[in-house]
Amino acid sequence: MICTCAGLGLFGAVADGVGEVRRAAREQLRNGANHLKVMAGGGVMSPSDPIEGTQYSIEELRAICEEAQAANTYVMAHAYSPRAIERAVGAGVRSIEHGNLLDERSARAMKKAGAYLVPTLATYAALGDKALNFRLPEKTMQKLAQVRRKGIEAIRIAKAAGVPIAFGTDLLGQMHGRQSSEFGLRLPAMSPAEILQSATSVGADLIGRSGKLGVIAPGAAADLLVVAGDPTRDLAPLQAPERGLLAVMKDGRFYRNRL
Repeated sequence: MICTCAGLGLFGAVADGVGEVRRAAREQLRNGANHLKVMAGGGVMSPSDPIEGTQYSIEELRAICEEAQAANTYVMAHAYSPRAIERAVGAGVRSIEHGNLLDERSARAMKKAGAYLVPTLATYAALGDKALNFRLPEKTMQKLAQVRRKGIEAIRIAKAAGVPIAFGTDLLGQMHGRQSSEFGLRLPAMSPAEILQSATSVGADLIGRSGKLGVIAPGAAADLLVVAGDPTRDLAPLQAPERGLLAVMKDGRFYRNRL
């Protein structure tokens, strides 16, 4: 991850200027990064940047994308606002993470650029759950409420524009156990089959692994989940995997088998 702010507490790089971001991108790739993530706009948890703000110049964003392309990979961007989204995809970013404030114009820009949207509704639901007792500052809670109420609308806008929608949650630490909640949170905007595709074939397309991941076919990786029921009609087994998953196979080897 490459960002212009130092308040996220994650491994990555802080870089300013075209030369610095090129160096940071190359270092991340040399250290084994499969993809690069750039902070293209303000965040909910970062205290000093507005959600509607942007980070990096167009030239800096292009430099990062050029380095990723040179390594045969791509850049994903943290972005909420239409302005941040349009600048990112215009510079060559392949996927927008979050994108809650997406509007019709920025959705058209994503479609034209061939970019993907990766909504992360689960993280806002978890952060807003009083049972987790995060004790977030008032300013953070205001930003959280702003993006949370727009999440489903953003998915509807992206879907109407023909933007491919992949699966993500952005859950970290003690929230990690809520990964499966994303399946249910998207139902007001997507059908069960569409959500299932977002977590399988669309995700495989995004990371350049079509035909190997996200599909049951000869020559594909034998990574399989066996559920009780038809997940194209009802996602309940995936929302409660401790009960609904009958088998988990990775590379042809069972790691869980209740069949």
